Amino acid sequence: MRSLHIAGTGMMAQQTNVEVISNNIANMSTTGYKRRRAEFQDLIYQNLRRGGSQSSDQGTVLPSGAQLGLGVKTAAIYRISEQGNLSQTENTFDVAIRGNGLFPVQLPSGETAYTRAGTFGLSAAGTMVTVDGFQVGGGITIPAGARDVTINAAGEVLAKMDGQTALQNVGQLQLAVFANEGGLEAVGDNMLMATPASGDAQLGNPGAVGYGQVLQGFVETSNVNVVQEITNLITAQRAYEMNSKVITASDEMLSTLSRMRG
Repeated sequence: MRSLHIAGTGMMAQQTNVEVISNNIANMSTTGYKRRRAEFQDLIYQNLRRGGSQSSDQGTVLPSGAQLGLGVKTAAIYRISEQGNLSQTENTFDVAIRGNGLFPVQLPSGETAYTRAGTFGLSAAGTMVTVDGFQVGGGITIPAGARDVTINAAGEVLAKMDGQTALQNVGQLQLAVFANEGGLEAVGDNMLMATPASGDAQLGNPGAVGYGQVLQGFVETSNVNVVQEITNLITAQRAYEMNSKVITASDEMLSTLSRMRG
């Protein structure tokens, strides 16, 4: 009975759905996290009667056929790039993005990763780094004598030096945008990597056309909506249960056949 296999694919699909939802809920407090959504496709169909085929010697054709679907499969898991809320931290080196863009980060391997998590700090040398100590952008170093640091909406890093009235520009934060941000590969630690699907990064200053602005002293929270996720979880659980009932019904039908006597 095909229904056993069909319902099995439905249970596997809903298992994937629950796993995606659970990851969203687990990351509801992760800075800059973007929720995911599972997308499904129906499987190949078997043609029991092909529509449009000739049904008689007089040239009549079938107006519609008989196709039997064979189940469901996971097609993709999308990243929803909706803006998260901005939470004020009053930390000098916390920076949030309002709008499009990601911060480029230099990995120890020499590769460039990208992140929305702007929880930055300073290394022993005064360079702006991520919480893992990776250099932000092309490298921004705060002078040792700086009494105060301001990061404006355009990403300019301005330091107040002893004995100076004017602020000193010590660096420029840049943002990266992609033709297809959904094609970026998540590698953990709030990092994303470019892929052939995402295209190459286009760097620009915050506030330029197509780029968001940055806010000092804020972080972007996760865009997970807990109420929506719980609702999706209940729906997925019920769908899983209904597929399991199909398997139970199919098993009972097979049991009935096995008890038949000639």
